[in-house]
Amino acid sequence: MKHFASICLVAAMSPALAGDYLADYQVPEFNGCKLEAKTVCPGADLRGADLSNLDLQLADFKGADFTGATLNHTNLRGADLGGATLDKVTAHRVNLYRASIRGAKVRHARLQGAQGEYLFAQGADFSGTDMTGANFSFSRFSGATLQQSNLAFASFEIAWLPKADLNAANLFGANLQEAKFGHANLAGADLRATRIHYATFEGTYMEGCQGCPFDW
Repeated sequence: MKHFASICLVAAMSPALAGDYLADYQVPEFNGCKLEAKTVCPGADLRGADLSNLDLQLADFKGADFTGATLNHTNLRGADLGGATLDKVTAHRVNLYRASIRGAKVRHARLQGAQGEYLFAQGADFSGTDMTGANFSFSRFSGATLQQSNLAFASFEIAWLPKADLNAANLFGANLQEAKFGHANLAGADLRATRIHYATFEGTYMEGCQGCPFDW
């Protein structure tokens, strides 16, 4: 009987304790931007901010400045970062599923292991960025700049990269199955050990490329 009474007491206290915990919770902020899911912070100044492990899915960060910020394991699923600046960010395993970074600057950043399936990255600049092992399957990189980027062992399966500039990019061991490279620039790129089954390279520039399918 005493054991049953103890269980009832704990059950009665649990909602109250949870309520007290939630009442004390404060949504983190940085320069006036609330760092939570669906937040609306276009043009926000988030330079140098540590946003690791935060849930920022469906957030509006259009034109925001993330220069030097840390985004390790951050959830940006479905977020809008169009035109944002993400130069030199550290974003290991960041979740960019169905996010938009159209026209964004993501130069000399670290995005190893990024989860970017269905990412919209048209016209974005990834020059010098390390995206080793990232997953960009089904994504759109039309007209994007990826000069000297490290894409070793990344996946671009069924991704669209027409007119993308991959000059001197490292694609060693990448999965390029069914990727579309029409009129792209692969000059000086490294495509050794890649999987290119059913990929298309119509009009693609390949001078100095290692492992490129010159007879495609």
